Amino acid sequence: MRTADPYKAQHRRRQILGAAVECFARHGFHATSTAQICAAAGMSPGNLFHYFPSKAAIIAAIAEQEQDNMLRLFERWSAAEDALGAIEELALAMMALSSDPLQARISIEVAAEATRNPQVGALFAANEAQVKAGLAVLLERGMAAGQVDPQLDPGKAAVWLVALTEGAIARVVLEPGFKAREHQPMLRQIIRRFLRPQPLEPG
Repeated sequence: MRTADPYKAQHRRRQILGAAVECFARHGFHATSTAQICAAAGMSPGNLFHYFPSKAAIIAAIAEQEQDNMLRLFERWSAAEDALGAIEELALAMMALSSDPLQARISIEVAAEATRNPQVGALFAANEAQVKAGLAVLLERGMAAGQVDPQLDPGKAAVWLVALTEGAIARVVLEPGFKAREHQPMLRQIIRRFLRPQPLEPG
C-alpha cells in the first residue's frame, strides 16, 4: 500500500489555504464557492475535499494559521531582556502583518465569522487570549525591571495595545493609501509614552 507523503500533503494544504485566502479576501467567506477555491488552487473538488471536508474547515484552518503565526511571533520576543523594547517590536510586527490589504481583509472576515461560527469563534477567542496574556507577561516583566509604569493594570494595558495594532487593519481596508510602515515611528512613540514610568508629582 502506498504511503502518503506528508511533505506533499502539507504543500497541498498550503496551496489550498493560499487560494482560499485570495478568494475570501476578494468575495468574502459566504460569497465564495468551493468551485472558486478549486479553480484558484488548480485542483478538482475531490482533491480539495480530501484535505478539507468543507468550506467551514478551510475557514477554521485559516483561523488556526493566524493563531500559529502569533505564537511564533511571541516565541521570538518572549525571552527578550528589554521587555518594553519587545512589546514595541511585537506591536510593530502585528501592525506590519495588517499592512497587506489581503491579510487585512481576511482578518476582518475572520473576526466577522467568529460572531457566527462557534468553532471559528473559539479559535478567535483563544488567539486573542493568547496575545493578551503574552503582552501582560511582558508588561509585568517590564514593571519588575523598572521599564514599564507599575501603576498600569497589565491586563487592561494589553487590551489597549491590541486595540492599537488592530486599528491598523481597519485603516488599510478603509483608508486608501495607508502605509503601515510610515506610521511605525508614531506607534513606537505612542507605546513608549503610554508604558514608560511616569515621574512622581511633587508633594
